[in-house]
Amino acid sequence: MKKEEIKELSIPELRAQIEASEKAYRELKVAHAISPIDNPSKITKDRKDIARLKTVLRQKELEAQKAEAAAENK
Repeated sequence: MKKEEIKELSIPELRAQIEASEKAYRELKVAHAISPIDNPSKITKDRKDIARLKTVLRQKELEAQKAEAAAENK
């Protein structure tokens, strides 16, 4: 998933995508432990994608907090 696509997602969509990605990542790790997978670099790619999703989620959460704080101060 590209960074631009990730930034377009809403907070609930990001959470759902993170959950699905982490589940797929865990399954891939188990499959690789049992028998080597064809492309082991996919494990690294998936881990980085999860980190990107979590980073964008955190940024959006902080922006939402700032917006709430600004609204309360007015």
